[in-house]
Amino acid sequence: MASIQIPLDALTSRFNFQDRFSSLSSTTFGGRFSNLRPISEFLDFKRVAKPANFGEVQSRVNYNLSHYSSNYAVVFAMLSIYALLTNWLLSFVIILVVAGMYIIGRLDGRDLEIGTFRATTSQLYTGLLVVAVPLGLIASPFSTLLWLIGASGVVILGHASFMDKPIDEAFSGEAV
Repeated sequence: MASIQIPLDALTSRFNFQDRFSSLSSTTFGGRFSNLRPISEFLDFKRVAKPANFGEVQSRVNYNLSHYSSNYAVVFAMLSIYALLTNWLLSFVIILVVAGMYIIGRLDGRDLEIGTFRATTSQLYTGLLVVAVPLGLIASPFSTLLWLIGASGVVILGHASFMDKPIDEAFSGEAV
């Protein structure tokens, strides 16, 4: 029985993901948000239209992902904050690990001495690991991450595929 071969490269090459993600690493944080579009342009309901075919979806997604990239980064950040606010245990574990690493790092390799109790930095790191890993697994970070990926994908790709190009951009590719 012959197996079915799916040409993933042919499907993903049309979206040009590699070039999109390589440009993210070359920009600074301030430069990333310098081209933030106004909310009135980002949520212009007059330009929302159903695409006629898959080629038009690809064209819209390619245009909108580059045009509204900073707005999509803000949407992703807002969904991330929402995910952390609704999962208090995961937020606590993240704060615990960051604060624990900071406090242990402030010791500069010295032992922690509280009264007669003495602990080396290795023991402190081990104690932090023993507490953080079980709490982290109970906090379900994987389901939160998968929800974040799914929600971001639906919101961002949904917006990118249904938001039509501006009139001046729609005619720029045509020959005169």
